[in-house]
Amino acid sequence: MTLTLAAAEKILADNFAPWVLDLGLTVESVDGQEAVLRLPWSERLAREGGGLSGQALMAAADTATVIAVAAARGGFVPMTTVQQSISFQRAVVGADVLVRARLTKAGKRMAFADITMTAEGTEETAAHATAVYALLG
Repeated sequence: MTLTLAAAEKILADNFAPWVLDLGLTVESVDGQEAVLRLPWSERLAREGGGLSGQALMAAADTATVIAVAAARGGFVPMTTVQQSISFQRAVVGADVLVRARLTKAGKRMAFADITMTAEGTEETAAHATAVYALLG
């Protein structure tokens, strides 16, 4: 079963804490074992110096991976983050961030993901993460 953009947006709206929803994330695309979310630029999410905060990027990476797992499974699956590691490579100032989560392995009980974050309009990686999830359902 293919996950539609509308279904992915509903998963986002129905399954995340209010503070995650406050990030303003939207689903740009879902395809097989991948999801791309948009994290819109906001002064509220910037740290001193104007760069987008690492906490916002980590939350966006985590959220995008949940949607990628849903894309692979054809719908939402309860899960918990087991591990997330992120490397911040360049500051994002004044631009939306495209968060691409690609599953590298999706089993019955575990999922592994590679997440790349780029400022809109550039191909240069702003942050790169890897993550592992325990699938609970």
